[in-house]
Amino acid sequence: MSEIETQVIHAGQKHDAETGAVMQPVFQTSTYAQPWPAKHTGYEYARTHNPTREALERCIAALESAEHGVAFGSGSAATAGVLQTLPEGAKIVAGDDLYGGTYRQFTKVFAKRGMQFRFADLTGDLEAAIPEGTTLVWFESPTNPLLKVTDIRAVCARAKAVGALVAVDNTFATPIFQRPLELGADLVVHSTTKYLNGHSDVVGGIVLTRSDALYEGLRFVQNSIGAVPGPWDTWLTLRGLKTLAIRMDRHQSNAKRIVSWLCEHDEVTRIHYPMLESDPGYAIACKQMSGFGGMVSFVLKGDLDRAEKFCASTKLFTLAESLGGVESLLELPASMTHASVPAEQRAALGIDDGLVRLSIGIENVDDLIADLQQAMDISR
Repeated sequence: MSEIETQVIHAGQKHDAETGAVMQPVFQTSTYAQPWPAKHTGYEYARTHNPTREALERCIAALESAEHGVAFGSGSAATAGVLQTLPEGAKIVAGDDLYGGTYRQFTKVFAKRGMQFRFADLTGDLEAAIPEGTTLVWFESPTNPLLKVTDIRAVCARAKAVGALVAVDNTFATPIFQRPLELGADLVVHSTTKYLNGHSDVVGGIVLTRSDALYEGLRFVQNSIGAVPGPWDTWLTLRGLKTLAIRMDRHQSNAKRIVSWLCEHDEVTRIHYPMLESDPGYAIACKQMSGFGGMVSFVLKGDLDRAEKFCASTKLFTLAESLGGVESLLELPASMTHASVPAEQRAALGIDDGLVRLSIGIENVDDLIADLQQAMDISR
């Protein structure tokens, strides 16, 4: 079972032995009966083990070419789980373009507990960006919201040279289009809330690894802290995974059409999309990705007021945070997902007040383009 289109449906799952149920059952229980004190079937308490959750972990691990998966109650909990395995005083180099919630967690939570964070452009000089003594390199590729592409192999080579681990947030690309462990990463993180579930009805996260030692550390944190997803959330994510391959294909085809339309529009001053030949990340994206999916960012001509009016004027695109669902969403990073990043830092990164981020769904693409056009007209 080597092809990913087959794995999303079958990997890590089997028919129920007792009933023959085709779908993975939902084990809605908090505890398990034991025939003798301290002797059990492998399940004693649901924070520690749940068969539904384990099926999800096995499935996503197979998709990412990992040996192990550790599921958490959210993408932010998965991020925290990784950091909680690090030693006191750990030095983390993070990509300078990150999800605002990750930036907030690093700077407002873990920095207060003795961890040191350095934010660097990992598309530039890696020797300068990743110094000796680094414990962990953390980055997204493509990034949120500027869709910058980092050379994962190159970062992993530099990290290995200084004895650092590498964690890649692969939420935007998904394992359909990119598998960082195959490129040398030690850890892969997903917000399963997004594309993996794909229906905007679940919050979850997961960490994948090939390392037994890293897995044991993550599993200890998962059980000790208890930030685990419930069985219904894991079951819904498993169900969503079954259509991941066909959904990503449609997300991508719709995005390409919309990007072509944006390229010809005189109300757009800049487009961020790695599969454009003019994009700075195009060459690396072609080398390490097999496609890209439905994330597009662009800068709308005008000021913040114009951008806000545009975002509030769409009818099919819903103004909302999050991404990766079958429905199309849009948001304004400066005042929404990246509001926790200081204004001067946003400006230095290139997160303009007029930057609009689209999560392009699987609706009819002509309807989506018409919706964007009418919002352009209203907001002039």
